[in-house]
Amino acid sequence: MLENIRLSFQGLWSHKMRSFLTMLGIIIGIAAIIAIVSTIKGTNEQIKENLIGSGENTVDVRLYQGDNTYEIDWYGIPDGVPVISEETREQLVGLDHVENASLYVSRETYNAVYYQNTPMPGGKVYGIDKNYLDTCNFILKQGRGFTESDFKKFRKVAVLDESSSETLFQGADPIGKTIEIQREPFIVVGVITKSSKFEPVINSREDYDTYAESSNGAVYVTDAIWPVLYGYDEPQSVILKLDSVDNMTVAGKDASNILNTGLNVTDETMKYKAADLLKQAEDIQNLSQSTNTMLIWIAGISLLVGGIGVMNIMLVSVTERTQEIGLKKAIGARKNRILGQFLTEAAVLTSLGGLIGVIVGIILAQVISKVTGTLVAISIPVSILAVLFSMAIGIIFGLLPSYKAANLNPIDALRHE
Repeated sequence: MLENIRLSFQGLWSHKMRSFLTMLGIIIGIAAIIAIVSTIKGTNEQIKENLIGSGENTVDVRLYQGDNTYEIDWYGIPDGVPVISEETREQLVGLDHVENASLYVSRETYNAVYYQNTPMPGGKVYGIDKNYLDTCNFILKQGRGFTESDFKKFRKVAVLDESSSETLFQGADPIGKTIEIQREPFIVVGVITKSSKFEPVINSREDYDTYAESSNGAVYVTDAIWPVLYGYDEPQSVILKLDSVDNMTVAGKDASNILNTGLNVTDETMKYKAADLLKQAEDIQNLSQSTNTMLIWIAGISLLVGGIGVMNIMLVSVTERTQEIGLKKAIGARKNRILGQFLTEAAVLTSLGGLIGVIVGIILAQVISKVTGTLVAISIPVSILAVLFSMAIGIIFGLLPSYKAANLNPIDALRHE
């Protein structure tokens, strides 16, 4: 085998231009497939990041009525929806793939938040428990977070995110300043930010609506002081921190099932549901799947053309080396040895073309990314599979010329001119 490989490289080197032109079809086909697959994979990751957020392994479980979230602002506190207990929260933390869980309530601000005469026109006010900031991957940028005594002593303190801080204070230091929430004074004790920054790509009105809530800012108070602002016994939402975004769907369903067992509502459409962003991402990805498959098949046609080129050049090689084959057979070379030599030469030719094609494909994918701004993700398994596939093409299309060479009559071969 090693001798066959050595002879194959020797033959390729002695006909460098012919070998390169023969490999060109394989190179183009493999490069096109690598570039297309990398772009498709990168686009799918971009879709997932746009919906979920980079590094956000969290899933939101809220109370729904039908297909829409239940709006307390419009419908009031529903009957039969109990307050979620600490025991239930610990049960949620015990679910597979769940690292932490937090309970919270929220309302749209509707100009309910002011600093002096400056309003915060959009965004939300949240009443959170002591687990919320950690669960949602927040870190302190200024000041402090909520302490145990803030909850126990019902202190009127607030924490802002970067957007609400900029809106209300316009770059000034907010720590220690007093803001009004529902005409109640709250002292700002901290400013928080996400531990990993994520800038979504917004290409449509739907994208804008998805991110408008977070971009308008948020104000956080303790859930202990929440009844002073709005109401007692409001139905809470749950946010779960997971070990991976890939487990969002299953963890969200399990959490919903636990929460729904405690409901005693007359409206059967009122249930806790998880905001299954991962499924939304997969649905969007599936819409483009047929187009992606068609592009890969089109690129595969060039591999077929490349394979035919390999067959053609190997037939020419057999004709050129007829006397060499006859001499080998005359001194005792068996059919299997001749067959193996030519098959090895075809496999080496296409494998080398496959390797070059993978390199060209990776470079092409990076160029596409730079020119179009599209995210690309190189797939190592696909690259390995492409090289193996190109080797298989060499074996398949080299079989006929190799078989022809192995079955030459040694006497006719020696007499060939």
